[in-house]
Amino acid sequence: MSTNTGAGRHIDFVDQTLRDGQQSLWGMRMRAYEAARALPHIDSTGFKVVDLTGAGMFTVLLRSFRDDPWATTDFLVQNLPSNVRRSGLRTISVIGFKHTPDAIMDLWVQTLVKHGVTSFWIYDCLYDMPVMKRLAEVIRAAGGTAAPAIMYGLTGVHDDEFFAARAKEMASWEGIESVYVEDAAGVLTPERAATLLPAIRAAAGDVPLELHCHNTTGLAQHNYIQGLRAGFDMLHTASRPLANGPSLPSTESMLTILGSLGYTHSLDESQLPPVADNFREAALAGGYELGQMAEYDPRMYDHQLPGGMTGTLKSQLAQHGMSDRFDEVLEEIPQVRLELGEPIMATPFSQFVGIQALLNVVTGDRYSMVPDEVLHYALGHYGPVPSPIDPDALDRILAAPKAAEYQRWERPQPTLAEIRSRFSSDISDEELLLRFMCSDEEVDQMIAAGPIRTDPRTTSSRIVSHIEELVAEKRSLNAVSVTSGDLSVTLRRRS
Repeated sequence: MSTNTGAGRHIDFVDQTLRDGQQSLWGMRMRAYEAARALPHIDSTGFKVVDLTGAGMFTVLLRSFRDDPWATTDFLVQNLPSNVRRSGLRTISVIGFKHTPDAIMDLWVQTLVKHGVTSFWIYDCLYDMPVMKRLAEVIRAAGGTAAPAIMYGLTGVHDDEFFAARAKEMASWEGIESVYVEDAAGVLTPERAATLLPAIRAAAGDVPLELHCHNTTGLAQHNYIQGLRAGFDMLHTASRPLANGPSLPSTESMLTILGSLGYTHSLDESQLPPVADNFREAALAGGYELGQMAEYDPRMYDHQLPGGMTGTLKSQLAQHGMSDRFDEVLEEIPQVRLELGEPIMATPFSQFVGIQALLNVVTGDRYSMVPDEVLHYALGHYGPVPSPIDPDALDRILAAPKAAEYQRWERPQPTLAEIRSRFSSDISDEELLLRFMCSDEEVDQMIAAGPIRTDPRTTSSRIVSHIEELVAEKRSLNAVSVTSGDLSVTLRRRS
């Protein structure tokens, strides 16, 4: 039987190398100079959209490196002139998990558009549709386009009909660029995709559909094939060094699959190797992880933990001297997820579930410690809870000291003028947003640090610089190995 089923249908690509690829594997720590050599090749590849940034990346760049994230965004935009540039956005927050006033949400959109980021994928895992629609209208009024997201979750609440109904509603909004379907936890199976994706395709009508699946269980490529068969128009991929595992499938592998199935595309494949070479070198020089196919772990379908959360929980357990209890946390997460009404396991709710599970394990007394965010969630302040919270768990949550105060809480909605009055009257919109997101001290340190670095280092100078950094930190090295050609670097530290 022939596997050539595409009948020449054209497929577009959204590049995730610079955003979700590095977010999943490098913790959002990519700096401008580390991407510099790759940018002309990404620009010339022919992607439909290049996903660039988000508020989380802004805070990491500022806090970790004192890099100006607006200057970083400008550098990326200027070197990607042929592409539509995109940012991700939660409906009610640009700052961690805190609620953000509409005035700041709107200014954030308007300022990104001013800097050349005109496409926005927007998401709300509790599907507060009026709030999502309001943000889509703000984006359109600012001169951008919105791609509202269907965030997939494996729950007893969200069936195919639920997701299809939300897709139909999103597709009806004026000026929508596309409807975007994401499996953040990597728990979509080809069997479920075979029913879910056609249902969404039928509901969305003629609106283009995008598919974004993390390869946490190694099944994302198979889900993409189901998406192609269902009539999806765009696939999200990343350059091979920043693909796979908790990241997305690689562009390289998906082009091979498309060709074998008879689909067409417009990507210039000669541009892919220089991009991969750049990020392979950057990962080796910076000590970052290279993407690789994940080993199958059936526990994924129970805890549904996105890849980035795994490292966070391990780090927090290590701080308590409890690294050996990680498996207990994995076992606790499914129970907490059920008790909290089965929220879809994507930001911020995967963090809420994960941290509550960790606290339950660390304290040994379930729900004796409840984070403020879980209180807000239980009280409906993030949006409609998917299903009723377990009564016993809710009783313990509402026994927290702040519960009575939070029951009277309403989302603050100061005007932009009121927000500006807190800061110096002559600061720019860009600086206002940074000072709202981070502390004055952090922003002052960023300004004092001066211009961001944009010039790419040579391979040898990167390695020398990395060794110099280790020496400066007074860390002893007992082995340094450099192999030319297919670059290999080994730095072994003495314990």
